[in-house]
Amino acid sequence: MSDLEAAPAAPQVALPAGPPAPEESPTSNLAGATSQPAPAAERALPIEKTEEVAASFSAPLNLAVEDVNDSSVTLTWDGPENVDPSGLDGYVVEYCKDGTTNWVTANNKPFLCIRYTIHNLISGDKLHIRVKAVKGNAVSQPAYLDQPLLIRKILEQPKIRLPRYLRELYLRTVGDTINLLIPFWGKPKPQVTWTKESQPLDPKQVVVHNTEKDSVFFIRAAQRKDSGKYQINVKILDEFEDLATFDLLVIEKPGPPENLKVVDTWGFNVALEWNPPQDKGNADLKGYTVQKADMKTQQWFTVLEHYNHTSCTVSDLIIGNSYSFRVFSENPCGLSEMPAVTKNVTHITKSGIVYKPEKFHSRDFCEPPKFTQPLIDRTTTQGYATQLVCCVRGFPKPKVIWLKNQREIQEDPKYLVHMDQGICCLEIRKPSPFDGGIYTCKAVNPFGEASVDCKLNIKDLFPLTPV
Repeated sequence: MSDLEAAPAAPQVALPAGPPAPEESPTSNLAGATSQPAPAAERALPIEKTEEVAASFSAPLNLAVEDVNDSSVTLTWDGPENVDPSGLDGYVVEYCKDGTTNWVTANNKPFLCIRYTIHNLISGDKLHIRVKAVKGNAVSQPAYLDQPLLIRKILEQPKIRLPRYLRELYLRTVGDTINLLIPFWGKPKPQVTWTKESQPLDPKQVVVHNTEKDSVFFIRAAQRKDSGKYQINVKILDEFEDLATFDLLVIEKPGPPENLKVVDTWGFNVALEWNPPQDKGNADLKGYTVQKADMKTQQWFTVLEHYNHTSCTVSDLIIGNSYSFRVFSENPCGLSEMPAVTKNVTHITKSGIVYKPEKFHSRDFCEPPKFTQPLIDRTTTQGYATQLVCCVRGFPKPKVIWLKNQREIQEDPKYLVHMDQGICCLEIRKPSPFDGGIYTCKAVNPFGEASVDCKLNIKDLFPLTPV
């Protein structure tokens, strides 16, 4: 019995006996059992014959087990009903092994917290536990657990939660970073072990970090040698364990096919044949891609994709043209970096037919000048530029001469002559009344000549009106 429970100056009152020790049952080990301060007549558990000062307040309420393992138990409760919790000196926790009357005080002095953990217990013991409230020399009646508590580990079976994408073949490319998070659970903390093909992992290549709830599998730059079957083992107490396995395949692009050659040519068809690549990139091939290139354009066109044989026929070639052929191998990582290319160019010929081109008769395109669009009479205002336009054709290109009143227009800044694609244009800048008259456009070449004319009238800007 605790020294705190005895007060020499106070009258001594015998406490009622504790509850009887019940028979062991499956429910006696459950955490969360609540307290019920039962009447003395219902308790048969013997306690120490001692005298304490009877308290005017009730026993602590709702005594329950929060957690239990093989060496400790954690309890919670509520304060008495008829006393201010701040006025208490604290609580005293005691326990007694089932079948004995030796109550042991767990705490050296009262404490005010309503949660307490009893340590250094023996696994397998079945204990009665009680809590008393203390105020001065007064000690309340104890609150008991309904049933004796078995001290043992609370085990949670270990279980690994392997992500869905790891349940199938896990493909990665050479040089990729692999960072896998594998969750698991179990209580107490499980021991985690990683192996590859039943052998320990190389710490220089694979880094593993374990926590209480998951394990991290990390490879900075994957290599083909990292491919294989990996296994994670989660174990508790050498009794319970769970295993999970996933297959990692690190691949790269395959090498090119070998010995590509043209085995036959007929009509507009070519038969090709080749051998599989020596290096498949650590994966099964998905097929081949066959391409052709016309030597006239030097452009490659795909003939076959995902082709699963090592021979094929390329058709629809143009007779008379020369072709080159190449083949790529393909795996899940993609096409090979380099293709296999035919060594020689293949020329598509048609036997027995000689092409004789027809004799070409040149055509004489010479013709004398001819106006397709004549000049048109027009009237313009003094001081405003105007244009005279006509169209002429002829071969060779005719020479164009402009005349005014049957006199050739020489180099004069007032006149600007244009001719483009048979369109002849005479621009008259700021014409005056003296620029009016008959204008003629004359076209001349070695095969003849032609001419058109028109009349140009110039109006005064401010005409005089009679008085």
